Amino acid sequence: METRVTEAIILAAGRGSRMGIATDDRPKCLVELAGRRLAEWQVAALSAAGIAHVQAVGGYRAEQVAEVLPLLAVNRRWKQTNMVRSLLLADAVLSARACILSYSDIAYRPAHVRALCAAPADWGITVAVDTDWLALWSTRMDDPLTDAESLVLDGDSIVEIGGRAECLDDIEAQFMGLIRVTPRGWRAVRDHLDGLSQAAIDRLDTTTLLARLIRAGHDIRALRVSGGWVEVDSPRDRAAYETAMAEGDWSHDWRPME
Repeated sequence: METRVTEAIILAAGRGSRMGIATDDRPKCLVELAGRRLAEWQVAALSAAGIAHVQAVGGYRAEQVAEVLPLLAVNRRWKQTNMVRSLLLADAVLSARACILSYSDIAYRPAHVRALCAAPADWGITVAVDTDWLALWSTRMDDPLTDAESLVLDGDSIVEIGGRAECLDDIEAQFMGLIRVTPRGWRAVRDHLDGLSQAAIDRLDTTTLLARLIRAGHDIRALRVSGGWVEVDSPRDRAAYETAMAEGDWSHDWRPME
């Protein structure tokens, strides 16, 4: 059975310091890629996939985010905290209904969102992972192992994520920054966070949270995709993608194919 999903939350609190001067006067989600701001690519993909309500958790220059996206909340401690603290500001929504969670520095095809929405209803936390990750990372950097993290699958379940990868065999896919969370899945998150100190929660990023949940025995499911998305983590990323697009066929072109 499919879980009906009509809402998405874009996590847009951070500055994105690795973008350099590109984020001196704007948040990372408003950096342009191929003529459109990242937030505009995200909203277009989510809307085309049938997501009627898209909101953001802002932080750095939140007033600019609000010009593009309705703000669900503002993480005013964005300098001192990591992404999980922003997630907690969406507690009321995540407790009530299934949602798509999206990082703010990615662009992706609507088909990936549709596939997440169509995942079985009993999958509390479903994580989109790219099995064609090496092609994307090779476009972005000279040595993918300097950045890519471990991710090991057992069927549809993720059994390891977010560790240091010693070799390519440690990496079956890469986390995209796109997740579907149901209220049952969110309860598992809240129960786990209740056992941590506030300082520990402040430091917690999403990948580390997923790894902790897996070690605690929670079943985190993977939705496999192949290409069709990008992460913009640096000016080099942006330039590499635009060059690849200009040169022709490229499996990670995030624009709608349908």
